[in-house]
Amino acid sequence: MTTARDIMTPGAECVGERDTLVDAARRMRDLDVGALPICGEDGRLKGVVTDRDIVVKAIAEGQDPTTVEAGTFGQGKPVTIGADDDVREALRTMEEHQVRRLPVIDGHDLVGMLSQADVARSLSATETGETVAGISE
Repeated sequence: MTTARDIMTPGAECVGERDTLVDAARRMRDLDVGALPICGEDGRLKGVVTDRDIVVKAIAEGQDPTTVEAGTFGQGKPVTIGADDDVREALRTMEEHQVRRLPVIDGHDLVGMLSQADVARSLSATETGETVAGISE
């Protein structure tokens, strides 16, 4: 069985829930990523903020990215996958929630991120194509 841990990108870095969207955008630029997990002051995962969130949900709506906190996008229970869960469960979760990236957790600790690119590098073309199609519906 291939697990999420087997194909994830390890070492995910968080943006703090009190950091601004500008801070998040700069960290994304520096890490060359399009999404960052949001971690609370307690170190727990609060959600995920994407480059699209910053542009479409904040800037396009006239919000000031120098004052809006990343935690604004961490409302509700974050969609995650367990590190030792089967990769097919991760694919089902991505499709069900229409997300392209999943934080991978071990207990309550963030251990990595699983993206469509990770899936594409690790699974067959058929499985990858089905997942991309399911997420993009």
